[in-house]
Amino acid sequence: MSVQTAVVADAVAGYAARVHAVVGDRHQVASPLGAWLLLALAGPASSGADRQALTDALGCDIDVAAGAAAELLADLHPLVGAAAAVWTAPGFSGTDEFRSWLAGLPAAVSTGTLPGQAGLDSWAREHTFGLIERFPVDADLAVLVLATALATKVSWQLPFDLAPASALGSASPWAGQLDRVLRTPTGPGARGHRQFIAVAPDAGDVIVHAAAAVGGLLVVSVGASPEVPAAPVLAAAHDIGHRLATGVRVDRRELASLPLGEGPLWRLREVMAPADACTAVLPAWSASSRLDLTDPALGFATARRALVPGDDPWAAAQSAMARYTRTGFEAAAVTALAVGMAARLPARHREAELRFAYPYAVVAFAADPDADRAGPPGPARSPWHGLPVFSAWVREPDDAGDDQAGAPGGRL
Repeated sequence: MSVQTAVVADAVAGYAARVHAVVGDRHQVASPLGAWLLLALAGPASSGADRQALTDALGCDIDVAAGAAAELLADLHPLVGAAAAVWTAPGFSGTDEFRSWLAGLPAAVSTGTLPGQAGLDSWAREHTFGLIERFPVDADLAVLVLATALATKVSWQLPFDLAPASALGSASPWAGQLDRVLRTPTGPGARGHRQFIAVAPDAGDVIVHAAAAVGGLLVVSVGASPEVPAAPVLAAAHDIGHRLATGVRVDRRELASLPLGEGPLWRLREVMAPADACTAVLPAWSASSRLDLTDPALGFATARRALVPGDDPWAAAQSAMARYTRTGFEAAAVTALAVGMAARLPARHREAELRFAYPYAVVAFAADPDADRAGPPGPARSPWHGLPVFSAWVREPDDAGDDQAGAPGGRL
């Protein structure tokens, strides 16, 4: 594991804490990495106080974040689809700084003209295996859109077994709501599942289950006592999962040090077996979320200002989904920042195009040369002034040519 990898992993974990603090503890799914990548790509456009604010949000130096984003997009994980794009509206060129930033984007970031909402929806589907069907922001009136997409669809190395929901314990509110839950497989040949009790700095004793997918993806579940808030448990999951994925030691509780009996997180008993062991039961689950990313703590307001200075309306959001089942895991997220909605359009006025497309009347009136002058007519008006001289009903029009009728100074 490189030093930069460790720095970025810590930075993304810190950014995840920001995201979940804003979203709260409702049922949700998010991709903090997807949002972090977008900010990392936008970061080089910033300067001064905005650059420092983005550095704080990203949790590391702007250049380190931008380099990491470029590396991640250029060297994709075999089980994680990732994409990034920047689109601009026709005629929008931005500032000199914006054009320099656009030219300096990594080669893996696609750029082009805004394709319209249907095209953005198609991009979201294409880069998430169809898991995200709609782009997270309405960008029909945007002048600039940045987006990232992340997706995975994997199968466990060994599927879970099934167990009655009562295995969750009588104190669990889910035990009476569900019929069956997932149980880690046991016996000869069981692989791809690790479960143990660990100690987390701010969450106390936590239970851990790590499911390995075919090809290497690791999905880590961490549970703490019910009174522990979500934030430290999420932080523990980031820390323990990173350690497991990179081969760093995790402090585990020895089962012999724990009292026998049943509690909210486990049931511990003595059995005849060759060694201590853990199994795990957990529910299958799915979630879908649309997260508003406009909270100042998340950095998108700063990124918007760095890219397009001014007070133009903007939006930032993420659509995410995940599904955890007996046989595998799938998840996807599209994160987007759209700038300039409606504000780049002229003020609203009405315009009518009058179309003489059917038979119509024409009347020619005689008029003095100064007839279009403002003010009341003078005493020396011609007696012709205001008389209808010719009239017509037009129903057989001709093709228009480039000839000019009526020589100057001609007479009626």
